Amino acid sequence: MRWLLIVMLSAGLVRAEGEQAGSFDYYVLSLSWSPTWCALEGDARRSPQCDPARDLGWALHGLWPQYEQGWPSHCRTTHRDPSRRQTKAMADIMGTSGLAWYQWKKHGRCSGLSATEYFDTARKAYQAVTRPAVFRKLDQPVRLPAEVVEEAFLKANPDWTEDMLTITCKSRRIQEARLCLTRDLEPRECGRDVVTDCSLRDALLENIR
Repeated sequence: MRWLLIVMLSAGLVRAEGEQAGSFDYYVLSLSWSPTWCALEGDARRSPQCDPARDLGWALHGLWPQYEQGWPSHCRTTHRDPSRRQTKAMADIMGTSGLAWYQWKKHGRCSGLSATEYFDTARKAYQAVTRPAVFRKLDQPVRLPAEVVEEAFLKANPDWTEDMLTITCKSRRIQEARLCLTRDLEPRECGRDVVTDCSLRDALLENIR
């Protein structure tokens, strides 16, 4: 029985990478609170994303093809990888061209789209979201329930419901807002493995100054 469990788990791990491109159920649009990433990783790397002059706020982390349970990654595709010009063009909303390349490699190939189509789709999805302006006005760090961030997004986007959006935390900080979308980029309810929100009552949220 123990070995059967190991085999089943191993089979699941094999399936987790290298699937055929274009085989998925919906998208997760991930928006990263840039000040959190900078505080935890970006500042140490001296990433241009963390330059206060950029003032990115909710940056595009990625557009991720998703199954109803689980997700594909590093898929096989016949489409060519993006050029440096294409990845650089995404830095205005993703922070760096390096992130754009990584997201294409891990997730974009699974969309079944060309690099141009994938980045255009990701930008379209990102621009369709009204990002709450209140968090950009912070002049000092605050601690707040993570659900307050969710409520702000729902108020700014009244067509959404709470099961379409997930707020995540990392190191006791607000990390990301993840919106579930149909393949036509219409908001939809998230799968059970995506919908669980951060439950912190005192998550740190700060702006870059």
